[in-house]
This record gives sequence, structure tokens and C-alpha cells, in this order.
Amino acid sequence: MEPFKEHKGIAVPLNRGNVDTDQIIPKQFLKRIERTGFGEFLFFHWRFDDDGNLRDEFVLNQPKYENATILLAGDNFGCGSSREHAPWALEDYGFKVIIAPDFADIFYNNSLKNGILVIKMNEEQVQQWMKKAEQGLTLDVDLEKQEITDTDGTVVSFDIPPYHKEKLLNGWDDIALTLLEEDAIQAFEEKRA
Repeated sequence: MEPFKEHKGIAVPLNRGNVDTDQIIPKQFLKRIERTGFGEFLFFHWRFDDDGNLRDEFVLNQPKYENATILLAGDNFGCGSSREHAPWALEDYGFKVIIAPDFADIFYNNSLKNGILVIKMNEEQVQQWMKKAEQGLTLDVDLEKQEITDTDGTVVSFDIPPYHKEKLLNGWDDIALTLLEEDAIQAFEEKRA
């Protein structure tokens, strides 16, 4: 996992509440054994019609959001099943940050474990940014300062549990975190043998 300190990117507004993991990555695409390649299937039924053509009206298909890396979402984003494929698909598509009023707990933790910064932000602020994003919005997210600066220069603070912040700043997934104790683990194993 790459360390996350600061990210500046185009924000895309997905103004829908209760977006579940089956909409994020439909079940028919869960057969892959790698953690990559899921981005092309992100929001598949919203992005494509039954013939596989792009739906022009869907926000991610609009040219101005082609390189968006920050997703603004509605309440209870990532509800539904606990599939870890959902953050994999979002990350593989190119999203580094997701900002919403609230997230499903399992999705929230899965995202952080996979290097995506998920930020809980009050609904009023998310809605303001969604409106601005319709015209074009760039956000600068600074994890160390726990601040987001928008195109207009407005600075908004956010909270993140210290444990998750430290893991993201250092690029530690659960395995890397365990390996920090490699000497102690090896000493235990040698003593136990």
C-alpha cells in the first residue's frame, strides 16, 4: 500500500444515498482472484446500458469527470454486503478519497485497509461541494493536517481515527503492520521451537 499524505484531485458528485456494494461492483464480476481489474466494472449497471453502451447521463461518463479521483457520495455509502471488492473497484478506477455524510461500517474499514481515505463530512458541506462539482471542483486533501481545501480556498477540517491515520500515512496494510513486530515474532518462534 502506498503512503497517503496529501492528494489533490477533481471531485465527482454521486448524489445518491444508500449506494450498496452490489451497485459499486455487481456480483457477476466477483469471480476474479486478483485484486486488480475491477475498475472497469465499477457502477456497471449505472455506467452501461443492456447493450454495453455508455449511458451519457451517468456522472462518471461525463467528460469533465474523466480524471476524477475524489468521490462525493450520499449518506450510507457502501451499505449491503461486506465484499472487499467494492473498495478494490473504486481504487482500481482511480479514486483516492471518498467523502460522504456516513458510510457502512464494513465498507469504511475495508476502504481504509486498502488505502482509500474515506472521510465522514456533515451533509450540508457535502451538498455544497456536490453543487460546486457540477461546475468543476478540485479538492486538496491533507491527511497530516486533516484539512480539505476547495477551489475557492475554503478550508474544512475532518476527523479520522488516529490508528487509521497512522496506517495511511505510513502505507501500512495489516500485513505490514504485523511485520513491524517481525523481530519479536521471530524471537518468540525461536524460543518456542
